[in-house]
This record gives sequence, C-alpha cells and structure tokens, in this order.
Amino acid sequence: MKAVVQRTKRVALSVDGKLISEIEKGFAVYFGVGKGDGKEKADYLAKKISGLRAFEDDNGKMNLALKDVGGEILLISQFTLLADLSHGNRPSFTEAEEPVKAKELYEYFGKKLEEFGMTVKYGVFGADMKIEQFNDGPVTLLYEL
Repeated sequence: MKAVVQRTKRVALSVDGKLISEIEKGFAVYFGVGKGDGKEKADYLAKKISGLRAFEDDNGKMNLALKDVGGEILLISQFTLLADLSHGNRPSFTEAEEPVKAKELYEYFGKKLEEFGMTVKYGVFGADMKIEQFNDGPVTLLYEL
C-alpha cells in the first residue's frame, strides 16, 4: 500500500469535463493498493494521515494537523503508484491489486479517514481523471507499507 500526501491550497478533479470534487486547503492523497494489502494497513495509514502535522504553526514549524487548520482531503485512487520500473522502459503493474479488491480497500480507507474526523472528498475509481492542483510548499510525503 502506498499513499502520496501533498499539502495543497486547492485541488479540483474532473472526469469527462465534469467537475467531480474539489477542496481548498488540505491534502491531495494519491492512494495505491498492492497485492495482499488489507484493512489493517488501511487502518494504520488512515490513523497516520489523520494525525499528520504538515501545516505550519505561528513559528513556521510543521506542527498543525489537518483538523487544526480546517482542511479537507481529496482521495484519489492511483494504481500507478505500484509500478515496477526496474526493468526496461515500460512500467509493470503486476504488484497492483486487482480492481475489485482495490476499489473496496479505497472506499474502506476513505471511510476510516472519515471515522478519524476527516472531511473526505473522492475521485472516481478507475476513471481517467483530470486534476488541477495548487501545491502548498511544496510539501509531498510518501507512505509505503
């Protein structure tokens, strides 16, 4: 399981030219599920991200969590995070979970974030999403379980 968390000022996600989700201040969370990943990893990751202190306090230190700044999460499924780039020039996705299981875990992960008090908006699993993102910092953090 992998998640890329980017601190953002604004994110807008569209499919087929139609706006699906958008957030202002918060995290764009790109989420990929690997073969054999389960709910235990999703639980752990949801707890970690919900408590992640990636926003600056009055002293310029990253001491504030998403709840502290009134931010939101835009959760985006992205199986390409599981790409194997070690051979040749074409990525292999053999380590990515099959779509039905991955979608179930994506939805479960989003609900767990909500249980931790996060406001979560969603992309469209498996769709060709177009994402406009205004990063803040930039701050990009990688969780790899």
